[in-house]
Amino acid sequence: MLKRFLAYYKPHKLMFALDMAASVMISLLGMVYPVMTNKLLNDFIPNRAYRAILIAGGAVLLLYVVRALLRYFVQYYGHMVGTKMQETMRRDLFIHLQRLPFSFFDEHETGAIMTRMTNDLFEVSELAHHGPEMVLTCSVMIILSFIYLCTINVALTLIIFTCVPIMLAVSIHYRLKMRDAFQKRRESNAVINASLESSITGIRVTKAFTNADKELEKFEVGNRLFVKASALSYKAMGRFFSSTSFVTDIFNVFILIAGGLFLYAGKINFGDYSTFIVAVNLFIEPVRMLVQFMEQFQNGATGFRRYIEIMDVPEEEDTPGAVALEEVKGDLKLENVCFSYTEGDEKGVLDHICLHIAPGTKLALVGPSGGGKTTICHLIPRFYDLEEGSGSILIDDKDIRGITMESLRRHIGIVQQDVFLFAGSIRENITYGNLQAGEEAIISAAKRANLHDFVMSLPDGYDTQIGERGIKLSGGQKQRISIARVFLKDPAILILDEATSALDNSTEVQIQQALDELCEGRTTLVVAHRLSTIRGADTIAVIEKGKLTQAGTHEALMQQGGTYKELYELQFRE
Repeated sequence: MLKRFLAYYKPHKLMFALDMAASVMISLLGMVYPVMTNKLLNDFIPNRAYRAILIAGGAVLLLYVVRALLRYFVQYYGHMVGTKMQETMRRDLFIHLQRLPFSFFDEHETGAIMTRMTNDLFEVSELAHHGPEMVLTCSVMIILSFIYLCTINVALTLIIFTCVPIMLAVSIHYRLKMRDAFQKRRESNAVINASLESSITGIRVTKAFTNADKELEKFEVGNRLFVKASALSYKAMGRFFSSTSFVTDIFNVFILIAGGLFLYAGKINFGDYSTFIVAVNLFIEPVRMLVQFMEQFQNGATGFRRYIEIMDVPEEEDTPGAVALEEVKGDLKLENVCFSYTEGDEKGVLDHICLHIAPGTKLALVGPSGGGKTTICHLIPRFYDLEEGSGSILIDDKDIRGITMESLRRHIGIVQQDVFLFAGSIRENITYGNLQAGEEAIISAAKRANLHDFVMSLPDGYDTQIGERGIKLSGGQKQRISIARVFLKDPAILILDEATSALDNSTEVQIQQALDELCEGRTTLVVAHRLSTIRGADTIAVIEKGKLTQAGTHEALMQQGGTYKELYELQFRE
């Protein structure tokens, strides 16, 4: 883990080196005061060298001005190194998230992921700056002050130094408990963020059902968990700081007793003793700072550990030797496809499904909810992968596992029931289908989706902001935008997953007209509960409990009887 952390310093090694050099200079300048104090007490004052006193004071003041400038450099540029590292980590994490399989997002809440990208990485950036600086400056100060103290009185210095091993032992003991406690607090904070993200996203549902108290109850679960975890972490931190602070206080007791005895015995003069008291604070202070730094170290280390937990999740990868899918006819076959979301689930979601959609034809999937229809739609673009021996999916007789995922998905267009629109303008959401599309192509796609007239009625036209998830639009308007961007993408294979089931009858008719035009000349797979929309499909397949139980045209299935006829008559019984 340390090696991976240090790798992020590499692009900023020059600025980091300057930051560390400035930190060392700050430490060296810190030694001026005790040295000058000793000179004043043992030389200038006894010899009444008033001019030397003024010169020495002026020199110290000038050096302190330099020290202030160095501290500004360290605070500004040192923090910028940490910020740049945070920027790189955040970018790496975002890119990695884009490449993770659907299964990862099935198991991780959005708010928890956001916590790792924001809070955790901020703590990492603070550690990136303060960690090396703190360790280096404190180490230099401890070594230099120890050497200088030895030049005053070796025996007294060694007596004082005996407290250091005790402090280290106490620090190591309580540091391990702090690490575990801070890890749990991070996890509880992620629970809060996940609950908050869910509640804010669903605020309209909450208000509609007047369930604010219920949301508060759910939020308080994470809130109480955070308080409990914080109590444990602060308890561990309290033990850590109280114990180590007690050891540092022992320093002063040793100095008082041992120094007094040495002064009484004549083994040290008053000037050296006074200097020793000043200089020993230069020894004690960095030790105390290192002890206090442990909290920041734990925060940063915990944050980085949580960061690499996600970075270590395997990305989606093309099969070795996979080739790009170029010109596509659209011949789609599912051969003995078996699938389960849970590894080792013998029952599974799909059981030996065999389907064939000829180029340019339409196949509709119908059947009870939970039968596996949407799962088939997810398998074709490889949102989930089939295991070896679980059948195969072929496009133009090429197994999709041997096709690069980018080229495969480029040739597949998807229109779903739950339309997702990005915060931004109508234009930005349409061009998501083809980022290089020009204005003419955008307008053409909108017209074909029966969207253009509505857009032109808006004051800002295509530049109209639609709000988060398109909240300012109706369901039909959002669906038209999703259809327009598929028109712009112009895929060879089209998947319609209950694209009109959430719309009213009047809107459905209008949307269906756009969908019918979209389907022309494309290999189309339709999932529909409203059977009136798929009567004209070339083939209708009934999926029940993961199995293909019927297949044929509408007329053939009605004559055959069975589940399809029952579903159709149930919908049109009036």
